[in-house]
Amino acid sequence: MDLDRQVAGLLCVGFDGTSPSPEVLELIRRGVGGVILFARNLVDAEQVAALVGALKRAAGRPLLISIDQEGGRVARLRAGHGFTELPPMRRLGEAGDERLAFDLGALLGRELRAVGIDQDYAPVVDVDTNPRNPVIGDRAFSADPERVGRLGAALARGLQSAGVAACAKHFPGHGDTSQDSHLVLPRLPHPLERLRSVELPPFTALARAGVAAVMTAHVVFEPLDPVRPATLSPPVLRLLRETCGFEGACVSDDLEMGAISATVAIEEAAPGAVAAGVDQLLVCRTPALQHRAIDALRRAVEGGQLPAARLGEASRQVARLLRWAGPPAELGRVRGSLRTAEHLALVERLGEVGRAGRDPTGG
Repeated sequence: MDLDRQVAGLLCVGFDGTSPSPEVLELIRRGVGGVILFARNLVDAEQVAALVGALKRAAGRPLLISIDQEGGRVARLRAGHGFTELPPMRRLGEAGDERLAFDLGALLGRELRAVGIDQDYAPVVDVDTNPRNPVIGDRAFSADPERVGRLGAALARGLQSAGVAACAKHFPGHGDTSQDSHLVLPRLPHPLERLRSVELPPFTALARAGVAAVMTAHVVFEPLDPVRPATLSPPVLRLLRETCGFEGACVSDDLEMGAISATVAIEEAAPGAVAAGVDQLLVCRTPALQHRAIDALRRAVEGGQLPAARLGEASRQVARLLRWAGPPAELGRVRGSLRTAEHLALVERLGEVGRAGRDPTGG
């Protein structure tokens, strides 16, 4: 494999439109490893399946198609598209039912797999410790790290049992911030002792559960690295491997988010993230930035700023993720797998647990 295609393979890109755009097709030809879908790409279930199939056929090789499908307010595929809508994960956290978490994860996985989607950027395993948090809140299971880890691991196992890679987020923890990293760069004063007791245990639980991927947070943890956000910080990302024991793929949050793009050019952010320990980079909208990221990675390798060994390690991790990439969906069978009676009954079951105030864990 030539160097340009190798570094392009580390990118997962987004695009505009409800059919493959010329820009995303050019990036696929260049070798990008994945494509992420957003609401701007979606019309209904059949169109989603057709779009995913067209992207995969254009690649002619394994191509990982990803989406954010958490439940609650962060779910790209909704009832109007023909999918089952889940409530926010806080509801599941209140129920505390591990078996239900597994079943809901499997529901998500079956519906995503039905339209050919390979990876879900879920579950959120941030610990909900700050009521003023504008970006996490009810996306989190709980303020209790043990409960977050237990339910997050169960949901991830459910997703993966249905053939869809799970991705725990946002490492090492976005739950205590009071700013939105889509817009600005949050900073937290938490020392390692606090991280070990609150933020890191859920990621350790997900690592032990075999989650396929973990996504980084664009947050500065000042005692560990006073300058760089976690996505670009070697000492922070070492915690993922050395403290949490995670062996899968480390994925960046979108490098076009304001927390990064407002202060760090893509030419610095892309190779900096990979050098810090990220394996796959999300660059979610702008074709020019996506190409610049690939060019910057290639130059960094050629110039020795990004060691060839680190590139090889990242490429191997992305290759492991690509094992989750399935074939295009069978269009005639899509609807029969969505919003089934079984799926709707599961969502109703969660509602009944909440209304009854039952807590199987006693916590």
